[in-house]
Amino acid sequence: MKVCEITGKSSVIGNNVSHSNRKTKRKFNPNLKTKRFWSEEEGRWLTLKVTAAGMKTINKKGLSAAMKEAAAPKNVY
Repeated sequence: MKVCEITGKSSVIGNNVSHSNRKTKRKFNPNLKTKRFWSEEEGRWLTLKVTAAGMKTINKKGLSAAMKEAAAPKNVY
């Protein structure tokens, strides 16, 4: 399944709506890219499947902080 390893974004199902308002199912895929990131803590390259939003998160917070946040359990109530 196509899932971002940082943000957790995945495919969403929706409808194609024609001019005559007929609806057929379609899938909206996330903007996933396979990207290598250098890990200072481990001293090696890590290959991740991330979305464009995930890359922005890594650039903003740093790789280790983004990985810790992605691994943390989400509180959903």
